[in-house]
Amino acid sequence: MTIVTKTASLDGKNASCWTAAAEHTRYLSLAGTHKAETVIVGAGIVGLTAALRLCEAGRSVIVLEALRVGRQVTGRSTAKITTQHGLIYHYLIRNLGRLAAQSYADANRAGLDRILDWAIAHGIECDLEIKPAYAYTTNAARYGEIAAEANAARQVGLEAEVVDRAPLPFDTAGALRFPDQAQFNPVQYAVGLARAVEKLGGRIFEMSRVVSIDEGNRWRVLTDAGKTDAENVVVATNMTIKSPIGMANRTQPRSHTAMAFRLSDSTQFEGFFLGVDDPTRSIRTGRDDKGPLLLVLGPKFNTGQETDVAGRFLELESWARANLPLGDLAWRWCNEDYDTPDRVPYAGLAEPDKSPGFYVATGFNAWGISNGTAAGMLIADRILGRPPSWEKLYDPARPYDEKFHINGESRSMVESVDDIAPGDGGVVVRAEEKIAVWRDISGQLHTVSAVCTHKGCTVSWNNADRTWDCPCHGSIFAADGSVVHGPARTPLHPVDL
Repeated sequence: MTIVTKTASLDGKNASCWTAAAEHTRYLSLAGTHKAETVIVGAGIVGLTAALRLCEAGRSVIVLEALRVGRQVTGRSTAKITTQHGLIYHYLIRNLGRLAAQSYADANRAGLDRILDWAIAHGIECDLEIKPAYAYTTNAARYGEIAAEANAARQVGLEAEVVDRAPLPFDTAGALRFPDQAQFNPVQYAVGLARAVEKLGGRIFEMSRVVSIDEGNRWRVLTDAGKTDAENVVVATNMTIKSPIGMANRTQPRSHTAMAFRLSDSTQFEGFFLGVDDPTRSIRTGRDDKGPLLLVLGPKFNTGQETDVAGRFLELESWARANLPLGDLAWRWCNEDYDTPDRVPYAGLAEPDKSPGFYVATGFNAWGISNGTAAGMLIADRILGRPPSWEKLYDPARPYDEKFHINGESRSMVESVDDIAPGDGGVVVRAEEKIAVWRDISGQLHTVSAVCTHKGCTVSWNNADRTWDCPCHGSIFAADGSVVHGPARTPLHPVDL
């Protein structure tokens, strides 16, 4: 059996930096019976974009959020508002064709423009800054790939140029530059969208985790304390908590580490940056309630299939301090997204003939700000009877490579609870039962079932976030077994060790 890796001593608060600087309006939990034309599950950038778009058209909308507005995947993102997604356009032209690449560019440009327009129109204070985006390499042999991507981007109407080096404090061998992109605080933006939705008559409920979605004469969405009936249901929960066509098997869950360091002078970084080399690095400035920050992200890894997440933080900090002018580490966190086989999200009607009015959005391949906004616009406009030109590209029911998704196994199996140090977790087997055991700092044991309540896979211990992560479909549970986010809808079952 694999012995669980010990938790490393990590500095910085284990939370996203965006929440510290964000105001928040508290919304009530759903109780009783409600009706609306559309109920939206998830108050992240997809759900709130769709909600505001519908409210602007005078439609009746209810938004249900399991925790707090904007503080899940959206609030843990890098929050780059850009049409530059690595070397995406050359890939799309080569693999899906010129028209598909054009649709992808149009969708993300529309998403970028919508964010900028709404931030102004609704007076959303979200630290919005216009900056160029750079995709850089430190390998001279890859300069040709940078040039090819610039050419592909220009073919689909995007402004792109190749520069000899990125404006970074370490040597680069060339970079792709997109002007007039943007960055912001995603939590503040989500809070602003929610307020705009409410002003236009939309209803928002927090701490209202959806436990079932049933079809009758109308869609019925149930929480623990209430229910909502609607003609349309939009599942915008990163990975869908329900879908008639099984979205979890069409995607692969992936995570990455993020760190935010104190920065004395943010003006020295005129842009935001993505390294295209392996391991990838992402860099941007930001700020919290105490001042400027520099955010650095590490490469992706499969959720629940990493034996030492804490080690990834240490490796990322080592690289960052060797290459960037950093102060103290202020914040650190993991975020999760879902990849698709063709690098294009799934968004729209899941099954028009058999499940009319059921919409999903997932698989943003780590580019959920512009793509997520485009997806929310797509869904809302489809409900309004005016679907955008990129609807076909994002079709959730399109053919996919069934071998793309790989179920992982738990990396946290231990022989006995004696192998679990204070602060760590592991999975022990008792007869045919698998038990997730966390030992707190005082040495006390806390136990829940290690069987994920989504599809029954065995969870793994995340020794940085101190969560139980599912290696199959990416559900994440707190140390006490409560759901952080789905596709699981119910907590890990309590177990008496």
